[in-house]
Amino acid sequence: WGRAFEEMGHDVRLIPPVYVKPFVKRQKNDVADAEAIVEAAMRPTMRFVAVKTEDQQARAMLFRTRQMFVGQRTQMINALRGHLAEHGLVAARGPAQLKTLAHAIADDDTGLHAEVRELGQMYLEQIEGLNARVAELDAKMRCAAQKAEVVRRAQTMPGVGPVTALAIETFAPDLATFKRGRDFSASCDTHAFGMTLGLVPKQHSTGGKARLGKTSKMGQRDIRTLLVSGAMAVLQAVERFDTPNNGWLKRLLTPKPRMVAAIALANKMARGLWAMMTKQEDYQNPAATMA
Repeated sequence: WGRAFEEMGHDVRLIPPVYVKPFVKRQKNDVADAEAIVEAAMRPTMRFVAVKTEDQQARAMLFRTRQMFVGQRTQMINALRGHLAEHGLVAARGPAQLKTLAHAIADDDTGLHAEVRELGQMYLEQIEGLNARVAELDAKMRCAAQKAEVVRRAQTMPGVGPVTALAIETFAPDLATFKRGRDFSASCDTHAFGMTLGLVPKQHSTGGKARLGKTSKMGQRDIRTLLVSGAMAVLQAVERFDTPNNGWLKRLLTPKPRMVAAIALANKMARGLWAMMTKQEDYQNPAATMA
């Protein structure tokens, strides 16, 4: 609808419902809602949501479809594990243990009932079909990631792959709308897009005393999840291969749990991505810069 109204020459402003709710007076009805929307739109500090393009909506559907198939695959694997555990066949959690269950179902020495084997085979066929669907969608994502220059540039940063780069291009607005990288990784203080990544702690500060709580986890969960996953991969590489020029991460990992270090690194990656996109520069390796 926003695109349709823009084609008619209107200035479209999308407001998150959570920002309109404080302006609703007394009881909720259509008149009160309309009045609250007008009142919220007139506020000079209101945060608006950018109108997505058709390509962005199509790629968003691609992400959501892949997530649905992955969730269904996990549900099928857990169901198969639960059923076989009742018949004395226990396996560890995770998709990697699916081969163990498949071999046990095919092995006659396990002593499983014939109907249990038949039903287990049905589960395995459904899981295999979902694996094929997920692989097909992954191939589409990689193909889409090769076409856009912005996506290619984002992949030059360690921990950012095709899926993460494509998610930033799909779900995030033009990063130039943010005044600084901290606004992109924390909270947006511009009027262009009311989005947060939830990579900062919650605040309950008053009287000049800062009180920080747990990570907020608000805002765009897709980008946040992928950035944290990429940060965990970078931390694993630092721990296993002792990569150079990662003194900050090594010092952080010594007193802090790995997840805390991953959140801090994901925040730093978000700020770095903002700098790369706004300056139109690829990621600069610290070792190459020092040399």
